[in-house]
Amino acid sequence: MYIIAGLGNPGREYEKTRHNAGFEVIDRLAAKLEVSSWEKKHKALAGKAMYAGEKLLLLKPQTYMNLSGESLLSAAAFYRVTPDHILVISDDIDLAEGRLRIRKSGSAGGHNGLKSIISNLGSGDFIRVRVGVGSKPAGFDLADYVLGRAKGEDAEKMEQAYRDAAEAVLSILEEGVDRTMNKVNRKEQG
Repeated sequence: MYIIAGLGNPGREYEKTRHNAGFEVIDRLAAKLEVSSWEKKHKALAGKAMYAGEKLLLLKPQTYMNLSGESLLSAAAFYRVTPDHILVISDDIDLAEGRLRIRKSGSAGGHNGLKSIISNLGSGDFIRVRVGVGSKPAGFDLADYVLGRAKGEDAEKMEQAYRDAAEAVLSILEEGVDRTMNKVNRKEQG
């Protein structure tokens, strides 16, 4: 079984913001997997699916970003899922808008949601799909930037990135993380 968590903040005021890139990818993935019912479980909205012979639990933590780890810890403990079977999708200000990067493990890189997950799981050995939202423009407050919404051409780039990230998740499940990482990360460098 895999737990696939998209990070974001609950509530209408945060919908479609850069910081909710993880929620957006989970929505695209749920549509592809035909997940039609969501339960409030493990401090999250949770949907179940099957893909490539694997049971999947899709999560959108409802704890706010800084406490995302509480939701993942609850689900991982309940289903007895180890960190190597947890996949987390988050926004990344260090990647250009629309770019993707996949990692098998690592640090939080300054991302409070990832920090919370590492702290709660006691491990950074989970798969990450990072969706680039671009760096904040000069003079902008970081919080204002990530809680803002992309517009025009940037919004189109982000929509494509959400769809590409959902495809990357399916590729990880089908082909494995190493092959997908090589394919996606190499494409992103070119």
